[in-house]
Amino acid sequence: MKLLMLGWEFPPHNSGGLGVACYHMSKALAAHGHQIDFVLPYTAKHSEASWMKIHHVTKLKPQSFTSNMLAYTQSVEEIRDLQISYISFVEQMVKKDRPDVIHAHDWLTIEAGMRAKEVSGMPLVVHVHATEYDRSGSEYGNPMIHDIEYAGMMMADRIIAVSQLTKSLIVQKYGIPASKIEVIHNAIDAGELYDYVYDNSTYSYLESLRAEGYTVVATITRFTVQKGLTHLLNAFAKALTRYDKLVLVLAGDGELRDELLEQAADLGVADKVILTGFIRGKQWRDAYQLADIFVMSSVSEPFGITALEAAHHDNALIITKQSGVSEVLPSSMRYDFWDTDKLADQLIGIALSPALSSSLKQNVKHEYARLSWQDVAKKCSELYVNTRRKVAI
Repeated sequence: MKLLMLGWEFPPHNSGGLGVACYHMSKALAAHGHQIDFVLPYTAKHSEASWMKIHHVTKLKPQSFTSNMLAYTQSVEEIRDLQISYISFVEQMVKKDRPDVIHAHDWLTIEAGMRAKEVSGMPLVVHVHATEYDRSGSEYGNPMIHDIEYAGMMMADRIIAVSQLTKSLIVQKYGIPASKIEVIHNAIDAGELYDYVYDNSTYSYLESLRAEGYTVVATITRFTVQKGLTHLLNAFAKALTRYDKLVLVLAGDGELRDELLEQAADLGVADKVILTGFIRGKQWRDAYQLADIFVMSSVSEPFGITALEAAHHDNALIITKQSGVSEVLPSSMRYDFWDTDKLADQLIGIALSPALSSSLKQNVKHEYARLSWQDVAKKCSELYVNTRRKVAI
């Protein structure tokens, strides 16, 4: 089947899980025999993505694109011109070469997907990795983005939600019929993560603390209100009052960086909190390998691929009940994002009990091992066929 896939980021020029999901999903779909045209707003070489043809809307370099425009919840006006160019580019594509299915990822590409459907008459699948409610921390967020999401989901022939949590939110907050939404959880490509040797010199200071008996608590994420990091810091400070052999690693970057530094100082825990800045590649892998406990503290997390990556790297997992990934990792410790007392208890409990830590790791490994991108591709393929059949009728 000929797929027109519309995305906004792609590894290695990605800021989070959306780009990772697009990479693995497209690769698995190509393995299922689909021919894919993937549209990106910037220009970069993607020689590793030989399974599909990548089209570039502008000559923007990904470095300037990501640094200036990636925080799209804060700079919507800055990227409207780029979105208009993206829509026009996609319109010309489908006029020349009509796809069998249009697959649009998240709000930044939804309008282009809608226009492609109007021009070609082909079915539109909107893949919801996150909504404006998620990005704004369970608030309404930017009205323009909300309206784009609503219009796109109303026009879509089918909607893919990355979790039951996201499906419920779409029904409740956007009024979309549940019958229109298919839940397809994300996965992890464990095979690509196995060929790796940990280098304990990357974070030598933290390794020295571990040698002194410290437990390393870590998270790898964007520093935005959605990720609940202020709650994590509060819980960490509470835990330290009862057990001081803890250190917290916040790996990533974002608009809340300075606020988090100030909060750590105000709480008197700045000497136990380390911010690494944005990491990828070796530093990213070593951060997972270093962690004893991985916390995903999100206020609203549609899925959360980082939890799967942490499970692969043998971390004890603590995730919020407001995270979609909890649906596929039921053995992980869970808490409500606002319940800092419970999170503090969980941190101390794991740190003081090697048996509990080992049990959590083992159980979660069995669960994440059942997930595969090939299964995701199979479910997407079935959805494409059924959607085309309904549209034809």
